[in-house]
Amino acid sequence: MKVTRLLASRAARTHRKAWAAVFAALALTSLLLGTLGLTLASAGLGHPRVERYAGAALVVAGDQNTRFTARPWGSEPRTAQAGLTERVRVPWTALGVVRKVPGVRAAVADRWFRVGLAGRAAVGRPWAAARLAPYAVREGRAPQRADEVVVGGGGRAGARVVLRVAGRDVTYTVAGVADGPRAAVYFTEGEARRLSGHPGSLDALGVIARPGVETGVLHARVRQALDAAGVRSVGRRADGDAAALRVLAGDGRGAAEFLEAGPARADMLELLGSVAATVVLIALLVVSSTVVQSLRQRDRELGLLRAVGATPGQLRGAVGKEVGRLAGRAALAGAVGALPGYAALRGLLAAHGALPPGLALPLPLWVWPAPLVTAGVTVLVARTAAVLACARTAKVRPAEALREAAPGTARKVTGLVLLLAGVSSAGTAVLQHGAAAGAAAGAAAVTMVSACALLGPWIAEGAMRVLGAPLRRFGGPGGYLAAANCRAAARRSGAVLTPIVLVTAFVCVQLSAGATLAHEGAEQARRALRADFAVRADGGLPAGAVERIRAVPGVRAATDVVRSTVVLARREAGEPRLDRLPVLGVTPERLTRTLDPGVREGTVGELRPGTVAVGADRARSLDVRPGATVTLRFGDGVRARLRVVATYERSLALGDFLFSRDELLRHLSLPAGGQVLVTAAPGAGRGAVARALAAAVPGARVTRGAVPVRVVAKEPALGDVLSVTAVSAIGGFTVIAVLSTLSLISVGRRPELRLLRLAGAGRRQLRRMLRLEAAAMAVTGLAVGAVVASVPLLAFSVALAHTVPSLPVGQGALIVAVVAVATGAGTMLPLRVTLRGRYPGAGPSGG
Repeated sequence: MKVTRLLASRAARTHRKAWAAVFAALALTSLLLGTLGLTLASAGLGHPRVERYAGAALVVAGDQNTRFTARPWGSEPRTAQAGLTERVRVPWTALGVVRKVPGVRAAVADRWFRVGLAGRAAVGRPWAAARLAPYAVREGRAPQRADEVVVGGGGRAGARVVLRVAGRDVTYTVAGVADGPRAAVYFTEGEARRLSGHPGSLDALGVIARPGVETGVLHARVRQALDAAGVRSVGRRADGDAAALRVLAGDGRGAAEFLEAGPARADMLELLGSVAATVVLIALLVVSSTVVQSLRQRDRELGLLRAVGATPGQLRGAVGKEVGRLAGRAALAGAVGALPGYAALRGLLAAHGALPPGLALPLPLWVWPAPLVTAGVTVLVARTAAVLACARTAKVRPAEALREAAPGTARKVTGLVLLLAGVSSAGTAVLQHGAAAGAAAGAAAVTMVSACALLGPWIAEGAMRVLGAPLRRFGGPGGYLAAANCRAAARRSGAVLTPIVLVTAFVCVQLSAGATLAHEGAEQARRALRADFAVRADGGLPAGAVERIRAVPGVRAATDVVRSTVVLARREAGEPRLDRLPVLGVTPERLTRTLDPGVREGTVGELRPGTVAVGADRARSLDVRPGATVTLRFGDGVRARLRVVATYERSLALGDFLFSRDELLRHLSLPAGGQVLVTAAPGAGRGAVARALAAAVPGARVTRGAVPVRVVAKEPALGDVLSVTAVSAIGGFTVIAVLSTLSLISVGRRPELRLLRLAGAGRRQLRRMLRLEAAAMAVTGLAVGAVVASVPLLAFSVALAHTVPSLPVGQGALIVAVVAVATGAGTMLPLRVTLRGRYPGAGPSGG
């Protein structure tokens, strides 16, 4: 123990500069892992905010989750679960059941419906539901007649206000002004029941407890009463999909108000997990390669210790302690910055509107020490890499320890096997669809990058065979020396190539995959749009608005478009999966005149309730054609078996399923028309048509030049911010890895350069040699990284977008610039003193 401590302390003092890059890599690793760990913990503890039900002890709501159970191959049955984004309603009978429960002071029915108020969207509710917040009247009184309302946060009692409800403009008297949000309008119970459109059910049921009754006791009583009465959520669910009513308490009450917060939280966790996995993988590769390179420069020193009698255990112990001390300090430094890093990431997400609305993301004090756990993981990774790095020197006989080992056959064979596996995985991605294609492409990228790390020396040697001739021909003496050096030191060149290939491949895959889908989706949306105008109104368009618009002179076609989601239950490798997909509902008459989905088979003109059109890729994966049937679950969990009437091409823009508007309206939380796309007849004056449309639908907004219609599977702002975060982390790791690797190599080459100076090489020749070496390594790394990235990207793009990968020119130029600057700086800066010095025999000018 004394020997290992002595060796570790002496080596740490002697090689302080060599460990600087390792310290930076470990500190960045700890910082990023701690930041992402805190973010994941916060998202994991996240819940919808409790606002309008804060005064209720309990909230009874429909089951907002759907489930699918399947038996994987050779395993027990498993159940997948997905959140629903449309409201699952509560039957009216639940109100009577809950009112009879002992300890219930009041059970309040709540309904939500769309209202247009002074040119902005608002929500209508019964006045009795205001006590659930609780909100009170601060001016005037509660509404007593059907033509009276209470407005929230603004207005004046006694004033007259025009509201757009159920698609009509109706004048109401403001009976009172209440606390609470401005976007709330309260009606009498009867008027709210009539306007909601579903008089036989409730959106939620608030429970107010009697004084002295504990919430936990009341929760059990209400739960038991509902189960005994057999009251279930409204709607026909799939077999095995439980539909019992939920009884929500505490933070769970917010789930009845912010329906999309729960599914958005699940999407956020999935995206964060993907980014964290990528960062962890890059960190492991970079930390390992940096530690290995730092110790590789000391092979002769370690070999000498082995030759003079140090045992393998003493050598491993000394290296482990040396790296452990350094890693401990670096990991703690990174852990200290994790909390500010989390705050910065939260601020960035909030600034870009990437945080799901209504979702609270707490970070309690007991979670704050989490970065210490990730710091421990960082230390463990560093020590493991150190032990592996000195494994060869510790094992060989003392007489052979000073001899440098060449890359072995096992390394080459392993690299080739991984390379073939990566190409095979990319080929599999071409045959897959959706998430399966993305997973196969991602696996191909990881496998091929790992293969290139193992094959680095042979890649470097092959590259020098290609680049050697132009270097010798056009580079002069410096070029000749550069070609000879790179080829002779293939192992050293391969160490430089690994981080360059890594950053090029991963960053290209990260940026290009999203850019390709976004570009192709936008292009499909642009090609699909045929409309000249868009007509919409807060509070919804009136019934028959589409027919009135079609009757306007100069209108060729009009299509009402609404949005929602559906859930597709399927098996993937035997595992049950539930995919939540965004969809559109349209009026089918002359649809292709306003919104052309690119029909491949069948006709979208046959879209009716009970039918569906399917995107061509999804139809291929489901093996369906026109006339076949598919089973889906709508956004409110209702299961339906639908007949396929058409398949179409532009599913990246319009979604995988296209429904009739009337079918989708039945399952919307707030049923109201979205927008009407209008195409003018040839030769019709655009101005005259716009004025006629406004006159045909009073209160509607008519917009010239309709925006292309496109569905988005997940929150794009969240994905964009996390993608930038991941790319920045990868870039930071790579700069550290390239600088550290080249710096360590350059420091080890000082004797070589001194010898070249003594042999007569001038400073200019040596600088040119080093610059050409750096350029050769950068060009090789970029080329190999681009090839590695192109294989999975091509498979991914062909499978999902049927196009070639695309990468914005600015982002590609930034990758090249970062690699070039890091390679040049890592090569030249550590040797600037050596190149300036004067040595015996170098001549008076030194070149």
